[in-house]
Amino acid sequence: MSMLVKVLLVAALVLSIMVPFGAYFLGQPSRSRYKRSLGCNCFFFFGTLALAAVLAYGGNVQAAETAAETAAGMSTGLGYIAAALATSLSGIGSGIAVASSASAALGAISEDQSIFGKSMIFVAMAEGIALYGLIISFMILGKL
Repeated sequence: MSMLVKVLLVAALVLSIMVPFGAYFLGQPSRSRYKRSLGCNCFFFFGTLALAAVLAYGGNVQAAETAAETAAGMSTGLGYIAAALATSLSGIGSGIAVASSASAALGAISEDQSIFGKSMIFVAMAEGIALYGLIISFMILGKL
């Protein structure tokens, strides 16, 4: 990708942020107008970002040996991304589940202390989600 294309993409990204909000601030501010400008901003920004990604990774034609090495390197990189996603998304899901179940458990325990064991089972089940994600990521890393 040439330097001119890079400069034009950076300028397009900056303009995709500034132009919709500039148009919003020039007129009478309202909620619907803000939503419209935010929608335009997201559409143009992520569209330009997708175009930049296509142009950045659409390189020159390579020889067969080089393409095979690149494919092996890409599969390894995607494996690391999969392991990271398995761990992070299960951790986020577990955090959301523990937040709701633990607060409900504390409320129930404050009313009746005899249900402590039952409520902790639900909190532990929610924490198990993160452990499952961690185990899956170790399995993925073991295959790389």
